[in-house]
Amino acid sequence: MNTGGKISTNGGADLAQNPFGVLSGAALPARHAPNPGQTDGPASSQSARPGSPTPAPGKPKKDRGRVDLTRETGGRGGETVTVISGFVGIGLPEKEALAKKMRGACGCGGTVKDGTIVIQGDQRDTLARILLDSGFRPVLAGG
Repeated sequence: MNTGGKISTNGGADLAQNPFGVLSGAALPARHAPNPGQTDGPASSQSARPGSPTPAPGKPKKDRGRVDLTRETGGRGGETVTVISGFVGIGLPEKEALAKKMRGACGCGGTVKDGTIVIQGDQRDTLARILLDSGFRPVLAGG
């Protein structure tokens, strides 16, 4: 077997049996869907009415409210920024995730400050498209 204190690397031929050798796909039970009346956790306890469309998972609500997109230069050393304000019903983590998505799409910097998202440059058209995809109603404002 092993000589000189070295460990054999022949793939386990020295073992008497393979503990996983008895497992095969034929011996395992087939997976089946739960019965319609059977509850399998909180997800299946919500029953949809027949004929009603089921919402696709991960899709945002169609109307999450109005948000204002404004272009500002005052008080920023002459630099132009786009400010998105008026979010209702979303928390700071979701705003930060939305700001990260916007920064990546515009290729510029930005931050979340005082409940508003500030993106560098005049990016109103690009940000309006992202907000529409996220379910918001963007309203362009400012010169």
